[in-house]
Amino acid sequence: QVQLVESGGGLVQLGGSLRLSCAASGSIVSINSMGWYRQAPGKERELVAVLGSSGSTNYADSAKGRFTISRDKAKNTVYLQMNMLKPEDTAVYYCYVSTGWAYWGKGTLVTVSS
Repeated sequence: QVQLVESGGGLVQLGGSLRLSCAASGSIVSINSMGWYRQAPGKERELVAVLGSSGSTNYADSAKGRFTISRDKAKNTVYLQMNMLKPEDTAVYYCYVSTGWAYWGKGTLVTVSS
């Protein structure tokens, strides 16, 4: 089993920044990818950013140029630096890790006020 603990969410004003963290622990042999999804009220969960084991990244169009995903391999931690936040970024952000199996965090709420 793999446990994921997210942190860093909160309330921020339009144009502000937040840094989300997700620490993975447990029976981790190797990680294929780590990333972030989000779910806004009344909407489906959507991809925000993914980081592959090779270092490749994939971002949602809405995140490009504003968000940066990174990873500390030694700590099995993935980060999401979010800049120039907009009210439409308001959502619960979920971390995930793929080891062959997919594991999800419980989510952290990000609220952007205008």
